Amino acid sequence: MIYGYARVSTLGQAKDGNSLNDQIQKLIAAGASEIIEEHYTGTTTNRPEFSKLIDKLQDGDTLVVTKLDRFARSAGQGVQLIQELIGRGVSVNVLNMGLMDNKPASKLMITMMLAFAEFERDMIVERTQEGKRVAKQQPGYREGRPKIPKAQIELALSLLEPPNNKSYNEVVRMTGISKSTLQRRMREKKAKEIEENVQ
Repeated sequence: MIYGYARVSTLGQAKDGNSLNDQIQKLIAAGASEIIEEHYTGTTTNRPEFSKLIDKLQDGDTLVVTKLDRFARSAGQGVQLIQELIGRGVSVNVLNMGLMDNKPASKLMITMMLAFAEFERDMIVERTQEGKRVAKQQPGYREGRPKIPKAQIELALSLLEPPNNKSYNEVVRMTGISKSTLQRRMREKKAKEIEENVQ
């Protein structure tokens, strides 16, 4: 069985050849008899239709996508998934790269992709380090998370409690303080109140 997978994240992708219709036409031309469509950004890990398709693939099946970035967030993740599928006897046809299976030519391509993924990771690390180096030269630079003023935290916590009774998500939107920070500070506040009541 030949399965096609088409994904779009934004309507703007219609302009760059990545529209659903463009992908579907290419997948049909490549022999896909069943096509799964999805509207999710590449950065999200929650892609239910893609997850169902991966579970459905069996030995002898082929997965066809137009480009690697249709199902992977990075070259490294793409290679990892391709290797996993080939190990299960599934061939992967990335239309702008070629068919990948257990043959020597495919193994060479995967080795090259792994090398590129490592290069990609190294470049990200290098850019991050360079960014930190430049930031450290700026006046007022502080390493670590930015400190949130105490008054801002107190205001945010008051929004969560009566009479306001806002949800954590609402307070996150209103204040820009992360949900994990709000939950941690609320736990600290409750613990302090309990301690004071005991005394």
